[in-house]
Amino acid sequence: MIHIHTGSCLCGTVKFELEGEFKKFFLCHCSRCRKSSGSAHCANLFAPGAQLTWLKGEDKLSFYRHEDTHFARMFCSVCGSNVPIDAKSRGLVVVPAGCLDTNVDIAPQAHIFINSKSNWDEDLASVPAFEGMPSS
Repeated sequence: MIHIHTGSCLCGTVKFELEGEFKKFFLCHCSRCRKSSGSAHCANLFAPGAQLTWLKGEDKLSFYRHEDTHFARMFCSVCGSNVPIDAKSRGLVVVPAGCLDTNVDIAPQAHIFINSKSNWDEDLASVPAFEGMPSS
């Protein structure tokens, strides 16, 4: 079975297609992922041997690699949204789950680097939930 996924950035400048299967899905709490996402963690899917095709906006992609580490991000230079990175040296494509426009058939498998998680990232399941912005 061939797995095809599509995705885009927030502003729609960058669009992509991924042919391949997601084998891992991790929620990473390391300080670099927290800083790059502005949230408690990054939600990254890993697709070994996948084929990534840029459908639109390849000329608007920016790349950042943190010096002396494996940490890297590809993002839209217009809106700043994280988009997939083709880690050819590691033989896989890393896809930020939030940029996908298609559903995935894999659930998060682990929280990783939890020793770096924020002090406010505790018992979030007990925080009230709303379908939209709560009224004041």
